[in-house]
Order: sequence, then C-alpha cells, then structure tokens
Amino acid sequence: MATLKFLSFLILHLFVVAKYCEGVEVGYYKKTCPNVEAIVKETTAHYISRAPTLAAPLLRMHFHDCFVRGCDGSVLLNSTKGNQAEKDAIPNQSLRGFQVIDAAKSALEKECPGTVSCSDILALVARDAVSLINGPTWPVPLGRRDGRVSIVSEASKNLPTPFDNFTTLKTTFGSLGLNVKDLVVLSGGHTIGMSHCFSFSSRMYNFTGKGDMDPNMDINYINRLKIKCKPNDVTTIVEMDPGSFKSFDTDYYTMVAKRRGLFASDAALLSNSQTKDYVLSQLKPHGSTFFKDFGESMVKMGKIGVLTGKAGEIRKHCAFRN
Repeated sequence: MATLKFLSFLILHLFVVAKYCEGVEVGYYKKTCPNVEAIVKETTAHYISRAPTLAAPLLRMHFHDCFVRGCDGSVLLNSTKGNQAEKDAIPNQSLRGFQVIDAAKSALEKECPGTVSCSDILALVARDAVSLINGPTWPVPLGRRDGRVSIVSEASKNLPTPFDNFTTLKTTFGSLGLNVKDLVVLSGGHTIGMSHCFSFSSRMYNFTGKGDMDPNMDINYINRLKIKCKPNDVTTIVEMDPGSFKSFDTDYYTMVAKRRGLFASDAALLSNSQTKDYVLSQLKPHGSTFFKDFGESMVKMGKIGVLTGKAGEIRKHCAFRN
C-alpha cells in the first residue's frame, strides 16, 4: 500500500513537472530553426558593439516583461486606439533597445518564418547583451509563445519600484515564485545602467517628508549625488554603479555594502540577514558566486507564466498582434 501511494505521488509529481516545463526547453528550435541562437547573438552583438549602454535596458526589458503577465512579450506591444499598453507605463517609458528585438525578429522571419516567438527573442537578447559586456552566459530554455494582451495599469501595479522596502520586494518576487536568494541575485543586475535622479532624490532631499536625508545612505555619496541631482530634477541621469556601469561585474555589491546603493530597494538588501549575508559574500576576491547564481535565477525568472502549446501566438511583428 505504501509503495502504491509513493508511486501515485511520483506520477503526480512528474506530471506537474512536465506540465510546468512543457514546451520550454533548451534546444526547442533545433529542428524548426537550428540557427536561432546564432542569429540572435549576431544581431545583438551588432548593436552592443556600437552602443554598450544598450545592454542594461535590454536586460531590464526582459525583467519588465516577465513581471507582468509572465514572459510573454507583452512589454513589446504598442498601444492602440482602444488600449494603452505596458510600454506606456511610467516605469517602461525609459526602456530602450526595441530596435534590437525587431532586427532579430526580422532576421529570423527570413530564416524560419512564423516560428520563433518575440518572447523567446527577448530572453535570448537579454542573455547575449549581458555576456557581451563581460557578464555570465546561461542556457535559455525556449518555446514561449507571445501573449495578445498588454495593459498599462498592470505594469504600473506589478513592477517592483526603486522605492520598495524589503517586505514589499519579498512579496512581489514571492508572488512570482522567486525566493529571497533570487531577489538579491537579480538585484545585481543594477551593476549596469543609468537612472534618473527622481528615482532616488527623496533619499537626499526629503526622506520622511521633513526635508531630511536617508540615514541608510552614505553621507559622502549623498553629497556627491547632490552635485548632479538638484531637487525636482526629472531629466538628469546618473550611473547606477559608478565607474563600472558599462561592465557586468560584482561592483554593485561593493557599493551596497558601503551604503552606496542608489535606490531604497538597494539599501533594503542590508535590512534582511539573508540578503545582507549574500551581499557580503560577494566581496571576497575569489569567492564570488554571482555569475553562476545570476544565470540560475535568470533561467528561473524566464519561466514565469510562460505560454506554451496552443496558447498565445507567434507574432509576425513584435510590436503588433497578428
């Protein structure tokens, strides 16, 4: 009887795993479009070699796609007369690099028409953009299909913000099946890229509404930032990882450990023992596990809410439904 119960449990477990991974696997296009990864990498390299700063927004685009409706390419859709899409949400208005996705899609449509989804292209481009600026690489499971729905309010509501505290971040990530380690690892993506002053100016000028500064931010760093960012500045941008913002490395954790993380959400990593321990563990010269961990968490994130089988569609153009 015990053996029967165990076998039933095992069959159920295997069914759940199979269902979760159905259609999402490394090498998914090996028969239908064997050159997919080479084509995407070549296209991405073409753009990154000319503009390395595109790597950060391309990585961010994949994040922002997966955190709203899952990794279904909904962030790529344009608004229409009857619908405002995710693209127009305030957190997404600073996204750049859509031309890279479009160029890869165009090349793939010539090679294997109607085969490769825009959501898969986005996942591959994010990986390749990171690896092309000295970051890690990882195997990308493929087989996603593209969603047909994109709603501005969902992006405004569901995306993590630079102002989030640890509790809010843990809840947001946890609701998508990402744990505390994934949270601190994926935050390491802030090692590249730029940010507008308004994303962190309250930490310098009006932290609690009394014209004060955030005590969790290094005062010398605040004074340096104040030179660039004046109160109510909505146009100036600064490096998220000063001196290293074009290269994917572990310097982000060094900054956070020194209380020089730019956002309140960065500082929040020091307010929890598990995330703080991870931050400090990455400072060892030869003990960093960040690159390996980042690849693993990106694979996990890339499986959030994927559409497979007959769900969704394979878009002909990434900005428009078929």
